[in-house]
Amino acid sequence: MSDLLYYMFNKPKGCITARKDMVHKTVMDYFEEELREEIFPVGRLDKDTTGLLLFTNDGQFDQYLMHPKHHVKKTYYFWVYGEINKEKLDALREGVNIGRGEEIISKPCEIEIIRYGKYSEFSDIMRREECEEVGHNSLLQMVGNGCITISEGKKHQVKRMFRAIGCYVVMLRRVAIGEVELDCKLQEGEYRKLTEEERERLYRDEV
Repeated sequence: MSDLLYYMFNKPKGCITARKDMVHKTVMDYFEEELREEIFPVGRLDKDTTGLLLFTNDGQFDQYLMHPKHHVKKTYYFWVYGEINKEKLDALREGVNIGRGEEIISKPCEIEIIRYGKYSEFSDIMRREECEEVGHNSLLQMVGNGCITISEGKKHQVKRMFRAIGCYVVMLRRVAIGEVELDCKLQEGEYRKLTEEERERLYRDEV
């Protein structure tokens, strides 16, 4: 039986979370060949989302982290376009409708705004963060950044939550799962083994 393996990966933008794909570059392409056949990603990140992604060959570990009943928290750093006020933040914290044609209320979340103002005030920072302007090129456009922590993982979860309050996500990076933070020494596309302490912290990170 193979040894159990656990890795932390800093996912770059532009690759998809899949084992194989005939068209797109995948997260597996960044791993050494002998590892590609052994490990798989725990959950997923969108093609344009960067940051912390875990890999393992331990099905029990994967099931624990992904099962909704465990409510493992995930924290994201973001930049958004759009008006943000106390009422909208309170709505996000309490839960908003992220359904398309049906009512699906998101679970309560934690959110903190770090900076907020006009695009002209942050354009240089946003470029360094590799944000896409996506047509929003007015210097008067309101933008903000901060951190949001959720405990569920529906498809495009964070983007749908911000869309529900009239905001558009232009940069999203996962910086933590539970209490395990992305190693700041890892460049995008790099990975390392999880420490035993990190694995133990993930298992006890229930809400």
